[in-house]
Amino acid sequence: MRIVLTGGTGLIGTHLVRELGAGGAAHELVVLTRDPGRAPAGVRAVAWQPLQGPPPAEALRGADAVIHLAGEPIAAGRWNAARRARIEASRWTGTANLVRGLAAAEPRPRVLLAGSAVGYYGDRGDEPLAEDAAPGSGYLAAVTERWEREAAGAEKLGVRVVYLRTGVVLAREGGALPRMAAPFRAGAGGRLGSGRQWMPWAHVADVVGLIGLALAADRLRGPLNLVAPGAATNAELTRALGRALRRPAFMVVPRFALRLLFGAMSDTLLASQRVVPAAAEQAGYRFRYPRLEEALADLLG
Repeated sequence: MRIVLTGGTGLIGTHLVRELGAGGAAHELVVLTRDPGRAPAGVRAVAWQPLQGPPPAEALRGADAVIHLAGEPIAAGRWNAARRARIEASRWTGTANLVRGLAAAEPRPRVLLAGSAVGYYGDRGDEPLAEDAAPGSGYLAAVTERWEREAAGAEKLGVRVVYLRTGVVLAREGGALPRMAAPFRAGAGGRLGSGRQWMPWAHVADVVGLIGLALAADRLRGPLNLVAPGAATNAELTRALGRALRRPAFMVVPRFALRLLFGAMSDTLLASQRVVPAAAEQAGYRFRYPRLEEALADLLG
């Protein structure tokens, strides 16, 4: 299978390249990137500036599948006007330009796996959120809903589209886990706010596995929640991290302190999203790390 990947130098993309290229897998990988020099070794890299236009036609020629993971990181800093503009353009304009490229491709890829996020659901308290849940309210919900709407343009071209609604990805080498673990290692770990907010998470190995499921299962289309079935609140996550690192977990970071530190982005840290992987379980996916304790033991043991 010939697979074109954007976001191949990010956390998920790096793991995905490693998995798709492992064990003599019969996949030809093409990474679309703004900086081909940063592309993983052993794959073909093609330069693409997502905000300037569609990808080069030769990059998409003969592709069976496109996996679109590129996007400005959400948690890279306070959400000032410039940051919001980058977040929005990287998702909306970049995806729209990719779909323009798919429209011109001959033949067209059979499937587009489009990056998305559980931010789609907004802050929903204790409500279980399967893929058929309505969109929520708030900044990230609005951004993500339009992100998926831009990708939906590929459906009109006869391309199967799956929206990869990703939660908190746990990995050793980057993402949320090293940042969450740092205060615990310093003896200052603790919950955020009340700790009652649900935090949808998944081990990076299962995120990659679920993307592989979406790639192979022709019956899957529409949203796919990339989260583990073992949902946890922030307080439960805090206690599990403390046990895994053998550190105390008694601190509390109050809401007002988070607001001072992160501004409007603090709403994301305190949002409650009890997301469940209903579509993955119905498709028969078997999670390698279904419970938080198992995931942390593997990543921090």
